[in-house]
Amino acid sequence: MNIPLSHSARPIAPALHRLSRLASLDRASVTALGEAIARPQPFRPRRDLLVEGRDIACPHLILSGWAARVRILLDGRRQFLNFLLPGDIVGLYHHRRPVAPTSIITLTEVTTCTPPEPGTLPALDEAYAVAHAMDEAYLLAQIARLGRMNAMERIGDLMLELHERLESSAMTHGHSFDLPITQETLADALGLTAVHVNRMLQAARRAGDLIWSSRSMTIPDPRALSRKVGRARIRVTAG
Repeated sequence: MNIPLSHSARPIAPALHRLSRLASLDRASVTALGEAIARPQPFRPRRDLLVEGRDIACPHLILSGWAARVRILLDGRRQFLNFLLPGDIVGLYHHRRPVAPTSIITLTEVTTCTPPEPGTLPALDEAYAVAHAMDEAYLLAQIARLGRMNAMERIGDLMLELHERLESSAMTHGHSFDLPITQETLADALGLTAVHVNRMLQAARRAGDLIWSSRSMTIPDPRALSRKVGRARIRVTAG
């Protein structure tokens, strides 16, 4: 059974909320997370959390804000591999000297903490394992988006994924969610140009599929959009 979050945890509850959705956290796990969260680390936008090819000094549990995994090519082109949201864990590996496989940069102001060490709390280890499996599922979804979907399908599929992920952290408002990124960033995530993204978003608005305004995205009918793009919801919750 999930442990209710304490009053002191409420300002940064999204991370705790997501982890408790991934596994049934016992009181010891919630206490350990609370102690970790009490030592936050703030980062300004466009800062590195991890740098590709360098040793990982410590893992990060994202408490607030948006970050992204990114590969930057020699000529400056960049590919965002996926977005990282509150409740996501990065850099938590189980070998002795982990090296970052990609860079991770902050897109907004971000607060993180160092998550409790794995191997001491079975319930928390289960949450870590499920989080890792879901990270893999979302990265595979990104491969399918870039490899086989047209521009409209890529945008719709990613917006459905973001809504699904933010919903698991209690950060949606019905069918709407905050989207604090630019169309240029979205283009770099979807292998499109910013001009093409803008055209597709206008077409999606006319079709009644997506409404992006004032840094907020609304999906009027998520089920209909899921059928249109052929998306199957990735659903893993504590049972």
